[in-house]
Amino acid sequence: MNVENIKSQMRKGFLEYCILLILKKKSAYASDIITELKDAKLIVVEGTMYPLLTRLKNSELLEYRWEESTQGPPRKYYEVTKKGELFLNELDMVWQDLNDVVSKLKNQ
Repeated sequence: MNVENIKSQMRKGFLEYCILLILKKKSAYASDIITELKDAKLIVVEGTMYPLLTRLKNSELLEYRWEESTQGPPRKYYEVTKKGELFLNELDMVWQDLNDVVSKLKNQ
């Protein structure tokens, strides 16, 4: 069995959750989100990020606004909607439940 494949699948499974956690703190430009994820050791490429942000926006969990940039074209800043905050609260509970299960199994 390939550990890298399993790691990749696990990361994909909670990437949306991590993005919502980042954007709950403050609105951000896509490349800022990628940087924060990479700083947290979650490797993400732009080709993955943009379709995911679009999917979250289409699900009304995120919205965006255009902001002028001093270094080039306007930038799209994403932020969590009220619906996204409710969804994030549900994901928090799911994450806690999963964490509890894994902790219990590891400590048996």
